[in-house]
Amino acid sequence: MAVPVVNIVIEKGTDFEAIYNVTSPDNSVYPLTSQSATAKIRKHSSATSSKSFQTSIVSGVGEIKISMASSITSQLDEGRNYYDVILTHAGTGKVTKIFEGTAIVRGTVSL
Repeated sequence: MAVPVVNIVIEKGTDFEAIYNVTSPDNSVYPLTSQSATAKIRKHSSATSSKSFQTSIVSGVGEIKISMASSITSQLDEGRNYYDVILTHAGTGKVTKIFEGTAIVRGTVSL
């Protein structure tokens, strides 16, 4: 299964939040029970440093939320960055990349 690409824009120095509704190939709600999410952003895929998003899951509706406080977005490099969202099943340990994409970080003049 191809991983969906979802590109985002983050305004540097501001709070960021994105909510994803995850569906299975048949458009039913993706089973998120017993799953935990991890999401990170890097300047490029092989960069050694990264910043983590806060994540939360609402399993009954197939919803994953990623967010980042302004104190963290202020530390991001402006321009094109890359991020992904990984799920880990608590029982089986199976790891699945659920989303990936570019994250354009734009400077904020008023801060």
